[in-house]
Amino acid sequence: MRDRSGGQILVDALIANGSDTVFGVPGESYLEALDAIYERQNNIRFITCRQEGGAAYMADGWANATGRPGVCFVTRGPGVTNASIGLHTAYQGSTPMILLIGQVPRHQMEREAFQEIDYKQMLGPITKWVAQINSAERIPEFINRAFSIAMNGRPGPVALALPEDMLLEMAQVEDLPAAAIVRSAPGAGDIEQMGALLNSAKRPLIVLGGSNWDKAGRKAIHEFAEKNHIPVATGFRRQDCFDNTHPCYIGNLGFGSFAQLLEYVVSADLIIAIGSRLADATVRKYTLVNAPKPSQKLVHVLPAPEELGRVLTPDLAVCCDPNLFAIAANNKIKIAEPSWKELTKTLANGLQSSLVLGPQNGPVDMGKIMEYLREYLPADAIITNGAGNYADWPNKMFNYRSAYTTLAPISGAMGYSMPSAVAAKLAFPQRVVVSFAGDGDFLMNGQEIATAVQYGVNPIILVINNGSYGTIRMHQENRHPERVSGTDLKNPDFAAFARSFGANGEIVENTQDFAPAFERALKAKEATLIEIRVGTDSFGPDTTISGLKNKA
Repeated sequence: MRDRSGGQILVDALIANGSDTVFGVPGESYLEALDAIYERQNNIRFITCRQEGGAAYMADGWANATGRPGVCFVTRGPGVTNASIGLHTAYQGSTPMILLIGQVPRHQMEREAFQEIDYKQMLGPITKWVAQINSAERIPEFINRAFSIAMNGRPGPVALALPEDMLLEMAQVEDLPAAAIVRSAPGAGDIEQMGALLNSAKRPLIVLGGSNWDKAGRKAIHEFAEKNHIPVATGFRRQDCFDNTHPCYIGNLGFGSFAQLLEYVVSADLIIAIGSRLADATVRKYTLVNAPKPSQKLVHVLPAPEELGRVLTPDLAVCCDPNLFAIAANNKIKIAEPSWKELTKTLANGLQSSLVLGPQNGPVDMGKIMEYLREYLPADAIITNGAGNYADWPNKMFNYRSAYTTLAPISGAMGYSMPSAVAAKLAFPQRVVVSFAGDGDFLMNGQEIATAVQYGVNPIILVINNGSYGTIRMHQENRHPERVSGTDLKNPDFAAFARSFGANGEIVENTQDFAPAFERALKAKEATLIEIRVGTDSFGPDTTISGLKNKA
């Protein structure tokens, strides 16, 4: 062992846990960590972002694209306040993430020092664990614990405060091996009970969710569904848990779901939820599945015991790793003559038919654009989006075929699509990454296009411009027709905005111009923003302001 500063010990601990990329906005409170990253730059890189909210979203996006914890550095006070939106998004999305926060020196604490905040009080409700490292000797212990907590059980974010003087402190301490992922398997009795419930069902449904599926688990659940002809839906913004072109796939639950899927959930007599909490966004504020006691029989499989029975009362609660449950079920359960076989086929065919829309109102037909993207994007293309009615286009009208290909905030936070696209492209430079953003959504973190340019990555950003905060305008038209308040937007020339950073920028004002613009973007070495001017009447698939007014 040798003398190392706290900053050096910290960076060595991150590297030991497999971190090769971290995101952040630099601050004087953690200069020693930045200096240590410089020293180990062949092993770890620091991605300089333009705002801490964007940096935290990048860490979240990195985790969702790679399956490995995202790491973000921010400075104290305003830095962590900006980054807190990323913590909330990671918490609700069950995303493994570690936020490292510069803190005031130890001797200044409890004096309301410059930018001082008590992070345990501030961040406790939106993290799995918050702590402060007060001794350089304990850094490896705290970092390993942070990775362990972030990855195990229900994954999620942790936050560690790093006093500035602690990072300067010299210490001799042994590095630790990487934190382990601990997975529990279901008991034999659990699989037998689930098999019995399935045998007695007439209208079963598998609902998949969560953030910790692996290759073996995905393969097993696909095989299990197919050989038993069980219809499969995915939870809110979890489309990539299951191949959307599979003969058993019947749709994505959540806001904007197809009517036939919603009707089937309500009429189902057995729901097998694997990895999904069946949170209110997935079950439409518990209108599809009643809380606390569902009308359907419920098998609930989650890796965290505290989540089982938290809101919904299951008939069978199984605390285990979703992948190991899928493998066990696939190995042991085979329904001889499933009575629901033809129903599954009808539902799956209905879903694919519903992806083809009639003409959409406005100068640009987004339905035709989605048809083009479904046909030409490769199976491993990564799609990102933030929040807003425009997100129904990628969430509802695209077929996700591979794992880790949809990056979207379960929390419904705006501004996510641009930073997460940058993170995905940094993780996988050779893959196609397409960011969907609304005009309101994009400007919440549009500055991170500078990060894409700085690091030479080339995501394709589609800004769907209708001159409005569309979701809120839609609610206004439903509840307060003809009383528009606060939702109209005066926008810049988004293409010119992109070009000012050194990216490419194009404007699409009619449908036939999209494909050539997109093909140019695919060939470009730089990031490309395509502003799609859909018109002020367009608010998503088959949704228009004029239609809402006529309905009212």
